[in-house]
Amino acid sequence: MDKIDKIKKHSVLIVDDANANITALTDILKSGYTIYMAKNGQKAVQLAEEFSPDIILLDIVMPEMDGYEIITALKNSEKSKDIPVIFITSLSDSGNEEKGLELGAADYITKPFSPAIVRFRVGNQIRILELIRNNERLSLEDQLTGLPNRRCFDRQIDREWKRALREKTFLSVLLMDIDKFKNYNDTYGHQQGDAAIQSFAKTLDRTLKRPGDFSARWGGEEFIALLANTELKNALDIAEQIRRNTENTEVPCSDGFITKLTVSIGVNTYRPGDNNTIDSLISGADTALYTAKNKGRNMVCSFL
Repeated sequence: MDKIDKIKKHSVLIVDDANANITALTDILKSGYTIYMAKNGQKAVQLAEEFSPDIILLDIVMPEMDGYEIITALKNSEKSKDIPVIFITSLSDSGNEEKGLELGAADYITKPFSPAIVRFRVGNQIRILELIRNNERLSLEDQLTGLPNRRCFDRQIDREWKRALREKTFLSVLLMDIDKFKNYNDTYGHQQGDAAIQSFAKTLDRTLKRPGDFSARWGGEEFIALLANTELKNALDIAEQIRRNTENTEVPCSDGFITKLTVSIGVNTYRPGDNNTIDSLISGADTALYTAKNKGRNMVCSFL
């Protein structure tokens, strides 16, 4: 895929009942943004929920639903509540501006439109949005390995648990611990210990190839994997692949010396229902991991 294909334009939803205003704003923004258009509140909410535009430009004076009613509907929807809304209006009363800001508007653009002002105000909201998204991404990422962190895993398992509950499918968890990691750290130093953790993270990432597989750093030398729509037998097979790939991976030191790792893995599988919980699913995997370590490490054990 070419680099150009990978670049996704930011998108803007223009909501105005006047064709002339939609045309003017589209002409100003079309070179830099994907444009969606709506001429009434119902369509605006529908498009916002369907396409999740980055910014919404919303006229205040509209038939049926006015801009204030529309922004209230947008902010009450889980799918559109976080989309920044810029009001576009000819109203100059500060009371109108105050009301819009109280309802959650991010900014105002007044008519008649100045192309430079429109581009600046939209661009400013995009920059703020990118900062928020980047901070959110960093808050969900383990900085050493680049894998999702525990907070991110908690979000993912909550979503997958609800999906499995609806669809009556199995959900498997693998809890993994790099064997004798403290000894490794004491022998080769903390910098090499970090390299070992990074090496295992890469092994884990390249082993879990299916779209429904999700792995994260659980903490320290522990990692966790969530396997959607996966029964126990398949989960054990995948865990064994991870164990084997880890055992066969060389972890070089800065002086050229080659080290190796092994991993113990606990597996648990549930079909979500009334008698089990996310906590009990993970707790079962932890119990199985404890069994694997007690039996000599470098092995896979299941809870059941």
